Amino acid sequence: TSVLPLFPSMSKDLSELMKEATKEVHEQAENTPFMKNFQKGQVSLHEFKLVTASLYFIYSALEEETERNKDNPVYAPVHFPAELHRKAALEKDLEYFYGSNWREEIPCLEATQKYVERLHYVGKNHPELLVAHAYTRYLGDLSGGQVLKKIAQKALQLPSTGEGLAFFTFDGVSNATKFKQLYRSRMNALEMDLATKRRVLEEAKKAFLLNIQVFEALQELVSKGQENGYPMQPKAELRTRSINKSHEHGPAPGKESERTNRRHTDMMPTSPLVRWILAIGFLATTVAVALFAM
Repeated sequence: TSVLPLFPSMSKDLSELMKEATKEVHEQAENTPFMKNFQKGQVSLHEFKLVTASLYFIYSALEEETERNKDNPVYAPVHFPAELHRKAALEKDLEYFYGSNWREEIPCLEATQKYVERLHYVGKNHPELLVAHAYTRYLGDLSGGQVLKKIAQKALQLPSTGEGLAFFTFDGVSNATKFKQLYRSRMNALEMDLATKRRVLEEAKKAFLLNIQVFEALQELVSKGQENGYPMQPKAELRTRSINKSHEHGPAPGKESERTNRRHTDMMPTSPLVRWILAIGFLATTVAVALFAM
């Protein structure tokens, strides 16, 4: 459905329109029990690892496309790689959780791949729509990151020095409030006609729905049962040819340390129900709570 009838004044700032356009899907995620469980600190290490893997594929695609369009006037004003990019941070987290052979270990769910494909399509064909994806993800993670970091650190007994939590640490942003103001002002200054603005708002809704589909896929995966935190189906079925190809030159497989293996074993959840609730809670909180703070 079109978002235009919902906004009689499309002359509003784009950031405000985007919050209004995503209000309904935001509330859908915000009112799920998954988020509440995460906020209580009921976090499973294995689901946290799976979520981190999904975020790695999503951010890899998003940042490939934002780099492709860093000089394009439809996106360039909101290109802040030093402040916002998350791929390198996620690589650190994945190595911490999976070991040096993490590229061979992490699965890519079908819903995650669908999200990845949308990002590549937008970046190559409609770069102006990258604004919606970048705003939804980056400002969401920046807004809710510190709260989520503390919850995960305590619940998973992660080191106080930050290992496993690099994703939530924005070293390039000294003042989150001021940076978000700068980002919104840059976004609001982008020159867009009415039709383009309307398409960006629709894409913001799509971005939110793509995130929700990833939560649902994780819920389905975990509720069906897993072995040692991995999907039951072969990895080859979880990854696409394009993802396999991109990893051909990754680090050579290595053995995860006994210390990490022991930590992972000791922290396995006792209840499958709790395990899938928490995976969804993490993603829902990342997007929904964080968007509320934008």
